[in-house]
Amino acid sequence: MSAVTAGNDVRHLLLSLLRGFYWFDEGLQNYLQARGWPVVTRPQSMVMANLVLGVRRPSDIARNMGVSRQAIHATIGQMVELGIVELIDDPSNGRIKIVKPTRMGDTMRVDAQRSMIIMAEELGRRVGAGRLLTAARVLDADWGAPMAFRPEDVANDR
Repeated sequence: MSAVTAGNDVRHLLLSLLRGFYWFDEGLQNYLQARGWPVVTRPQSMVMANLVLGVRRPSDIARNMGVSRQAIHATIGQMVELGIVELIDDPSNGRIKIVKPTRMGDTMRVDAQRSMIIMAEELGRRVGAGRLLTAARVLDADWGAPMAFRPEDVANDR
Protein backbone atom coordinates (compact mmCIF):
# COMPACT_ATOMS: atom_id res chain seq x y z
CA MET A 1 0.00 0.00 0.00
CA SER A 2 1.39 3.40 -0.92
CA ALA A 3 1.82 6.30 1.46
CA VAL A 4 -1.13 8.00 -0.25
CA THR A 5 -3.58 5.19 0.61
CA ALA A 6 -2.12 4.26 3.98
CA GLY A 7 -4.09 6.67 6.14
CA ASN A 8 -7.74 6.91 7.05
CA ASP A 9 -7.85 10.39 5.49
CA VAL A 10 -7.77 8.94 1.99
CA ARG A 11 -9.67 5.70 2.59
CA HIS A 12 -12.62 7.72 3.85
CA LEU A 13 -12.37 10.41 1.19
CA LEU A 14 -15.78 9.67 -0.31
CA LEU A 15 -17.44 9.96 3.10
CA SER A 16 -15.54 13.17 3.81
CA LEU A 17 -16.69 14.64 0.49
CA LEU A 18 -20.28 13.69 1.27
CA ARG A 19 -20.06 15.14 4.77
CA GLY A 20 -18.75 18.39 3.31
CA PHE A 21 -21.54 18.45 0.73
CA TYR A 22 -24.15 17.89 3.44
CA TRP A 23 -22.57 20.62 5.61
CA PHE A 24 -22.93 23.12 2.78
CA ASP A 25 -26.39 21.94 1.71
CA GLU A 26 -27.80 22.04 5.26
CA GLY A 27 -26.28 25.49 5.79
CA LEU A 28 -27.80 26.62 2.51
CA GLN A 29 -31.21 25.31 3.55
CA ASN A 30 -30.94 27.03 6.94
CA TYR A 31 -29.94 30.34 5.34
CA LEU A 32 -32.75 30.24 2.78
CA GLN A 33 -35.32 29.40 5.46
CA ALA A 34 -34.05 32.25 7.64
CA ARG A 35 -34.52 34.57 4.62
CA GLY A 36 -38.14 33.38 4.35
CA TRP A 37 -37.80 31.14 1.29
CA PRO A 38 -39.81 27.92 0.94
CA VAL A 39 -38.14 24.72 2.05
CA VAL A 40 -36.45 22.98 -0.88
CA THR A 41 -35.29 19.40 -1.02
CA ARG A 42 -31.72 18.35 -1.69
CA PRO A 43 -32.59 17.32 -5.28
CA GLN A 44 -34.23 20.72 -5.82
CA SER A 45 -31.14 22.52 -4.58
CA MET A 46 -29.03 20.36 -6.92
CA VAL A 47 -31.24 21.39 -9.85
CA MET A 48 -30.65 25.02 -8.89
CA ALA A 49 -26.89 24.36 -8.73
CA ASN A 50 -27.05 23.02 -12.29
CA LEU A 51 -28.93 26.14 -13.41
CA VAL A 52 -26.23 28.33 -11.84
CA LEU A 53 -23.68 26.40 -13.94
CA GLY A 54 -25.74 27.05 -17.07
CA VAL A 55 -27.22 23.56 -17.45
CA ARG A 56 -30.82 24.02 -18.58
CA ARG A 57 -32.06 20.83 -20.25
CA PRO A 58 -33.73 18.37 -17.86
CA SER A 59 -31.94 15.42 -19.50
CA ASP A 60 -28.55 17.08 -18.92
CA ILE A 61 -29.45 17.89 -15.32
CA ALA A 62 -30.52 14.27 -14.77
CA ARG A 63 -27.23 13.03 -16.24
CA ASN A 64 -25.19 15.38 -14.04
CA MET A 65 -27.06 14.25 -10.94
CA GLY A 66 -27.00 10.55 -11.84
CA VAL A 67 -30.77 10.16 -11.70
CA SER A 68 -33.47 9.28 -14.22
CA ARG A 69 -35.15 11.85 -16.42
CA GLN A 70 -38.44 10.87 -14.78
CA ALA A 71 -37.04 11.74 -11.34
CA ILE A 72 -35.78 15.11 -12.61
CA HIS A 73 -39.10 15.90 -14.24
CA ALA A 74 -40.84 15.17 -10.92
CA THR A 75 -38.37 17.42 -9.07
CA ILE A 76 -38.73 20.20 -11.64
CA GLY A 77 -42.52 19.86 -11.43
CA GLN A 78 -42.33 20.45 -7.67
CA MET A 79 -40.15 23.49 -8.27
CA VAL A 80 -42.63 24.84 -10.82
CA GLU A 81 -45.39 24.47 -8.20
CA LEU A 82 -43.25 26.41 -5.71
CA GLY A 83 -42.77 29.16 -8.29
CA ILE A 84 -38.97 28.76 -8.38
CA VAL A 85 -38.60 27.70 -12.03
CA GLU A 86 -40.59 27.42 -15.21
CA LEU A 87 -40.31 25.21 -18.27
CA ILE A 88 -40.01 27.10 -21.53
CA ASP A 89 -39.32 26.15 -25.14
CA ASP A 90 -35.63 25.87 -25.97
CA PRO A 91 -34.87 28.75 -28.37
CA SER A 92 -32.59 26.47 -30.40
CA ASN A 93 -35.11 23.60 -30.61
CA GLY A 94 -38.80 24.25 -29.92
CA ARG A 95 -39.47 20.55 -29.38
CA ILE A 96 -37.36 20.60 -26.22
CA LYS A 97 -38.16 22.32 -22.94
CA ILE A 98 -35.53 23.98 -20.80
CA VAL A 99 -35.63 25.02 -17.16
CA LYS A 100 -35.56 28.74 -16.43
CA PRO A 101 -35.56 30.34 -12.99
CA THR A 102 -38.51 32.63 -12.36
CA ARG A 103 -37.98 36.11 -10.93
CA MET A 104 -38.45 34.53 -7.50
CA GLY A 105 -35.96 31.78 -8.41
CA ASP A 106 -33.38 34.35 -9.51
CA THR A 107 -33.74 36.25 -6.24
CA MET A 108 -33.49 32.97 -4.32
CA ARG A 109 -30.33 32.12 -6.30
CA VAL A 110 -28.72 35.42 -5.28
CA ASP A 111 -29.46 34.60 -1.64
CA ALA A 112 -28.10 31.08 -2.12
CA GLN A 113 -24.88 32.43 -3.61
CA ARG A 114 -24.54 34.83 -0.67
CA SER A 115 -24.95 31.93 1.75
CA MET A 116 -22.14 30.05 -0.02
CA ILE A 117 -19.81 33.02 0.45
CA ILE A 118 -20.71 33.28 4.14
CA MET A 119 -20.22 29.55 4.68
CA ALA A 120 -16.90 29.48 2.79
CA GLU A 121 -15.63 32.37 4.91
CA GLU A 122 -16.70 30.56 8.09
CA LEU A 123 -15.14 27.30 6.92
CA GLY A 124 -11.90 29.17 6.25
CA ARG A 125 -11.95 30.43 9.85
CA ARG A 126 -12.67 26.94 11.18
CA VAL A 127 -10.12 24.92 9.18
CA GLY A 128 -7.72 27.63 8.05
CA ALA A 129 -7.84 29.72 4.90
CA GLY A 130 -4.82 27.96 3.38
CA ARG A 131 -6.30 24.49 3.90
CA LEU A 132 -9.60 25.65 2.42
CA LEU A 133 -7.86 27.10 -0.64
CA THR A 134 -5.86 23.89 -1.14
CA ALA A 135 -9.02 21.78 -0.88
CA ALA A 136 -10.83 24.05 -3.35
CA ARG A 137 -7.95 23.75 -5.84
CA VAL A 138 -7.93 19.95 -5.56
CA LEU A 139 -11.69 19.72 -6.03
CA ASP A 140 -11.63 22.16 -8.97
CA ALA A 141 -8.82 20.29 -10.75
CA ASP A 142 -9.61 18.11 -13.77
CA TRP A 143 -9.66 14.60 -12.34
CA GLY A 144 -10.07 13.02 -15.77
CA ALA A 145 -12.57 10.34 -16.64
CA PRO A 146 -13.75 7.96 -13.91
CA MET A 147 -11.55 4.92 -13.54
CA ALA A 148 -12.71 1.79 -15.34
CA PHE A 149 -12.01 -1.67 -13.95
CA ARG A 150 -12.26 -5.10 -15.52
CA PRO A 151 -12.73 -8.26 -13.43
CA GLU A 152 -9.17 -9.35 -14.20
CA ASP A 153 -7.86 -6.00 -12.91
CA VAL A 154 -9.38 -6.55 -9.48
CA ALA A 155 -9.29 -10.33 -9.14
CA ASN A 156 -6.43 -10.32 -6.64
CA ASP A 157 -7.51 -7.27 -4.60
CA ARG A 158 -9.19 -9.19 -1.77
